[in-house]
Amino acid sequence: MNLKNLIMWALIVLLSIGLFNMFQNPNSRVSDASSKVPFSEFLTEVDSGRVVEIEIQGNNIKGVLSDGSTFTTFSPNYPNLVERLSEKGVSIVATPVEEKMPSLLGILLSWFPMLLLIGVWVFFMRQMQGGKGGAMGFGRSKAKLLTEAQGKVTFNDVAGVEEAKQEVEEIVEFLRDPKKFSRLGGKIPKGALLIGPPGTGKTLLARAIAGEANVPFFSISGSDFVEMFVGVGASRVRDMFEQGKKHAPCIIFVDEIDAVGRSRGAGLGGGNDEREQTLNQLLVEMDGFDTNEGIILIAATNRPDVLDPALLRPGRFDRQVVVPNPDIVGREAILKVHIKKINTGPDVKLRTIARGTPGFSGADLANLINESALLAARKNKRVVTMSDVEEAKDKVMMGAERRSMVMTEDEKKLTAYHEGGHAIVALNEKASDPIHKATIIPRGRALGMVMRLPERDQLSVTREKMYSDIAVAMGGRIAEEIIFGHDKVTSGASSDIDMVTKMAKNMVTKYGMSKELGPIAYGENEEEVFLGRSVTKQQNMSEETAKKVDAEVKKIVEKGYERAKSVLTEKIDDLHKLAKALLVYETLSGDEIRDLILKDIKPSRSFKDDNEDDKKESSALDSLGLKPKPAV
Repeated sequence: MNLKNLIMWALIVLLSIGLFNMFQNPNSRVSDASSKVPFSEFLTEVDSGRVVEIEIQGNNIKGVLSDGSTFTTFSPNYPNLVERLSEKGVSIVATPVEEKMPSLLGILLSWFPMLLLIGVWVFFMRQMQGGKGGAMGFGRSKAKLLTEAQGKVTFNDVAGVEEAKQEVEEIVEFLRDPKKFSRLGGKIPKGALLIGPPGTGKTLLARAIAGEANVPFFSISGSDFVEMFVGVGASRVRDMFEQGKKHAPCIIFVDEIDAVGRSRGAGLGGGNDEREQTLNQLLVEMDGFDTNEGIILIAATNRPDVLDPALLRPGRFDRQVVVPNPDIVGREAILKVHIKKINTGPDVKLRTIARGTPGFSGADLANLINESALLAARKNKRVVTMSDVEEAKDKVMMGAERRSMVMTEDEKKLTAYHEGGHAIVALNEKASDPIHKATIIPRGRALGMVMRLPERDQLSVTREKMYSDIAVAMGGRIAEEIIFGHDKVTSGASSDIDMVTKMAKNMVTKYGMSKELGPIAYGENEEEVFLGRSVTKQQNMSEETAKKVDAEVKKIVEKGYERAKSVLTEKIDDLHKLAKALLVYETLSGDEIRDLILKDIKPSRSFKDDNEDDKKESSALDSLGLKPKPAV
């Protein structure tokens, strides 16, 4: 409701109230000018002969005294009043009560409260029913019609998911030129389901479809269907498809469809809950008796395992497009898109960044580029350099630096040897991933970290690689035992032990990598438990088998333990060398570690001394008698 209508209605109400007060008692002005006297005093004045003239109107009496003053009083049911006034010679005028009230105005005033209530009721009903946001419009669809003015996204803005783009490009081409496919007997797909982990670009891909197709594009979330009122979700589904028919051909995008598309029959009730009603209506609209030609439903979810099977069948969702995490080529393409938004220096190499970010989604890469820009701005730089990107990558992957944490020299030394143990074992294990960086600067919840990055994206893991990872993980614990003794071992290896135990258990129960138990899956049912389905815990192994599993897990972990112990015992000098380097430099790159251990070349860095203004080349490993790195 705009301000003009509000002001108009307020004036009407105020004028009506004023008129009502004005005409409700037309004699009120006269009465206010006269003085009110008690009835007993009036009788006294009559008996004394001071009353000259009176006017009787019902029980109201107005009179004039001998001195010319007027008065008013109210007469009860007093008998013989007229005879008493006549005896004293008072002039009497009698008028009916309704004489001075206009008849039409009186009718209007009598009906005024009712008319006012009716008017207010009509006003509020109009406001409630007007538009989608009205109180009576809760059955309307909340789907938003996207236009180009809200930021057009095309396929050029989507990178790293080429296969998924090809699948949806065909839908766009079908909308542009349907005869190209219909002359061969092909039908336009009714629906496409975008499946993938969070942050891979499912919603962005749907927006790109809208930007490329140049057709109406309705967007709605799965949670917008379900509200507190019964039947609202089903009503909104019907209204959404009715809107789609009016704008056909069009695309309807439902984000997070698992909010309404969850598998039915999971509840303990009669299956009549609001969400199931909404799903039933959606199933009918997508594949019912009524044909919805020209309406393509695109849905996105990262939980396809919980969707109802009736929703996934062909005829409803003909296409199931998987949008996975990008590989190294895809990550590089995504970085090219996001790097355009910031000013970068010539030393920024996207290939190196892509190689160092395995498992990153599109959203993670966008966050990485944004963090690097923020770090560069914090340092008052005009361009983003490679060092800023590396620092941002460390922050995203390992957490922010906690340089303010107070650590004693003993704690720093222990952390240096712990991380050095990981690094030395990783260098001597052929199947281990190359070391990217080692640091003893506290980050996140860790006091230090050795980061290993694969040279390429790994789709499967070999037995040899798993044994190497277990040995590398146990390297920190072994280094603490060798250097500081059995009683000085700390709790710092808890995360390593946890990771090793889970990996070994998976090797035995899931991957079939145990000779004792063979290639059989012994894992328990660890899937999500729904009410009414899989309520009881399913035990897939006997107690005897569980003991064998525990024994095999322990055997694998102990094998990795002994493997790491033999390496560190043999390479104890390398461990001392690397630990001392970490204590001085705090952070060493993979190349610096390899040069130090394999080539006996000390790290060479230029840094500013606290006592001097100029920069000089210095090293903390002079005491080790290492040769300086030759100049190129």
